[in-house]
Amino acid sequence: MTQVALEIPAVQLFTVARHKDDRGFFSETYNRRTLHEQGIDVTFVQDNQSLSREKGTLRGLHMQAPPYAQDKLVRVTQGSILDVCVDVRVGSPTYGEWVSAVISAAAWNQIFVPRGFLHGFVTLEPDTEVHYKVSNYYNKASESGVIWNDCDLAIDWGVTCDVMLSGKDAVLPQFREFESPFFYV
Repeated sequence: MTQVALEIPAVQLFTVARHKDDRGFFSETYNRRTLHEQGIDVTFVQDNQSLSREKGTLRGLHMQAPPYAQDKLVRVTQGSILDVCVDVRVGSPTYGEWVSAVISAAAWNQIFVPRGFLHGFVTLEPDTEVHYKVSNYYNKASESGVIWNDCDLAIDWGVTCDVMLSGKDAVLPQFREFESPFFYV
């Protein structure tokens, strides 16, 4: 496993090995001990999977407030996404800043998104499947978010087509209206 810290070091990019032979390949996509050795000591409790049929499907920007906050380990098994993480830890030197990375089946990479970040992604190819582990169970009452195209955040989603949004994502508030429950330690 190779590890790369992004411009906001709490968000990390991993590439795991694929062992190929005539049959195909084998890959250990998650190993708690290996992540712990990389400085990530998280217990994941739930796996989620999404399929987005159309290129330009945008999911986000989402989060869950404490005590239901979630760390995420995101990977793509088919297609590709631009994954975006926004630091919403009050007092952080990078508060309100975002990082992004292309996560794809071809690169076989993963991104670790810690608690205290808004998270979203846009599909770069049709029929993209995203799998992610979360460290806490879903709790509808604690979910929150910010509109994907917020002017203050000015996120470059890298898409030239119209995005497809859920009704819920289309009416999320602006960043300036967002009150973060997270604090930088």
